[in-house]
Amino acid sequence: MAFLRSKRSNSNTPLPKLKSQVREWTNSLIFAIVAATLLRWSTVEAYTIPSESMERSLLVGDCLFVSKLHYGPITPQTPLQLPLTHQTIWGTKLKSYSDLIQLPAYRFPGFSSVKRNDVVVFHVPHEQQLPADMRTNLIKRCIAVAGDTLQLRNGQVFLNGQAGPVAEQPQTTYFMAVDAPNDEIRQALRAQGVVDYQVPEGIPQVVTNPETGQAGFVISCPAKVADYFRQQPYVKALTVLTPEVALFPDVADFHGSAAMSAVRNHWQLDSYGPLPVPRKGQTIALTPANAAIYYKIISQYEHNQGISWQDGMIQQNGRPLTHYTIKQNYYFMMGDNRHNSEDSRFWGFVPEDHLVGKAVFIWLSIDPYADFFHKIRWSRVFRPIS
Repeated sequence: MAFLRSKRSNSNTPLPKLKSQVREWTNSLIFAIVAATLLRWSTVEAYTIPSESMERSLLVGDCLFVSKLHYGPITPQTPLQLPLTHQTIWGTKLKSYSDLIQLPAYRFPGFSSVKRNDVVVFHVPHEQQLPADMRTNLIKRCIAVAGDTLQLRNGQVFLNGQAGPVAEQPQTTYFMAVDAPNDEIRQALRAQGVVDYQVPEGIPQVVTNPETGQAGFVISCPAKVADYFRQQPYVKALTVLTPEVALFPDVADFHGSAAMSAVRNHWQLDSYGPLPVPRKGQTIALTPANAAIYYKIISQYEHNQGISWQDGMIQQNGRPLTHYTIKQNYYFMMGDNRHNSEDSRFWGFVPEDHLVGKAVFIWLSIDPYADFFHKIRWSRVFRPIS
């Protein structure tokens, strides 16, 4: 007669050990880190505004969320993210960033394309010694998209010959001449939101105009604030300051090499263009007059081999390149603080594969110069970015 063995353990059989609380906490922590990393990579990421280049649309101390879903998240190109001095592969110390393992980038579909006046986070284009996803991230406003022709006339944006819409509150830098600088004027500057982030208290300091000898203040502000000061009796003159600088495409390779355009445009910050913004599939006839516009695109952004710059022309394998077909879309970015922003006017176009995401809203804003009780700018909390 057969008997079934009982499945019940006898009293001498030890029960399975329960997971310790330490292991449970460790597993939960690992899961949270992985989930947060995936969320940060694919959906949203938090940023803080460190400089005044986007004033007053974005203020120093604004904390904002950037959506990566709008333009589509892009796969990491460099799995190693440690400082170079600590990076090794299979025991071999890396000598340069070019030794890093770099994966091909792939952008997942987004639910929108870049629109004119979007506030965009992107990898800075001119740090070519680093892989794209290890470069500094910048935030600027997209002024022109692929296929546009951009021009600035007295600071006004024109796209394809038509005046473009003015988004938010772009700032201009002025010299405000006054007879007697005093605390009343400083209080007025503070009340109007005029800030100088280069000085400890944030209030612009008295300077002298070297051309006229007049005392006054260098201020950056929107047109509405400039109109307010023009009406004040203590203001003797309000003059636009536009520093003369060498800009793209006269400087063909910003911070990269000494490549300069053979035909100079001498454009300035408020008088710029017309400049065509390259689009994917467009075939360009290259000449000494336009070669500097496309040099970085051909030599760096689109990974062509054997590219060099000689006698004001692009060469490939030692021969002049006369035609080229653009492989991806490009964008022209500018800061809203027009005279205090290093942007596409300096270093040229932003490639589509450098885009990180669209700035969507401010979740917190901290005033670096306010006292403890006024540190948070409550009027900016949960404010959408337009």
